[in-house]
Amino acid sequence: VASAALGGQGGGGRPDMAQAGGPDASKANDAIAAVKAALEAA
Repeated sequence: VASAALGGQGGGGRPDMAQAGGPDASKANDAIAAVKAALEAA
Protein backbone atom coordinates (compact mmCIF):
# COMPACT_ATOMS: atom_id res chain seq x y z
CA VAL A 1 0.00 0.00 0.00
CA ALA A 2 2.68 2.51 1.02
CA SER A 3 4.94 1.61 -1.87
CA ALA A 4 2.12 2.14 -4.35
CA ALA A 5 1.28 5.54 -2.83
CA LEU A 6 4.94 6.57 -3.09
CA GLY A 7 5.15 5.70 -6.74
CA GLY A 8 5.20 1.90 -6.75
CA GLN A 9 8.97 1.51 -6.62
CA GLY A 10 11.15 0.02 -3.93
CA GLY A 11 10.33 -2.20 -1.05
CA GLY A 12 11.53 -5.27 0.73
CA GLY A 13 12.38 -6.22 4.25
CA ARG A 14 12.29 -9.33 6.36
CA PRO A 15 9.41 -11.66 7.22
CA ASP A 16 8.81 -9.70 10.44
CA MET A 17 9.35 -6.18 9.04
CA ALA A 18 8.40 -4.64 5.70
CA GLN A 19 10.01 -1.62 4.08
CA ALA A 20 8.75 0.57 1.27
CA GLY A 21 10.33 3.35 -0.69
CA GLY A 22 9.85 5.48 -3.72
CA PRO A 23 11.28 8.29 -5.76
CA ASP A 24 9.00 11.08 -4.48
CA ALA A 25 9.35 11.82 -0.75
CA SER A 26 6.77 14.61 -1.04
CA LYS A 27 4.12 11.87 -1.21
CA ALA A 28 4.98 10.54 2.27
CA ASN A 29 1.79 11.96 3.80
CA ASP A 30 -0.25 10.32 1.04
CA ALA A 31 1.47 7.01 1.79
CA ILE A 32 0.68 7.29 5.51
CA ALA A 33 -2.95 8.10 4.70
CA ALA A 34 -3.14 5.09 2.37
CA VAL A 35 -1.79 2.76 5.07
CA LYS A 36 -4.26 4.14 7.64
CA ALA A 37 -7.15 3.67 5.22
CA ALA A 38 -6.08 0.09 4.46
CA LEU A 39 -5.85 -0.73 8.17
CA GLU A 40 -9.24 0.81 8.92
CA ALA A 41 -10.81 -1.16 6.06
CA ALA A 42 -9.37 -4.46 7.32
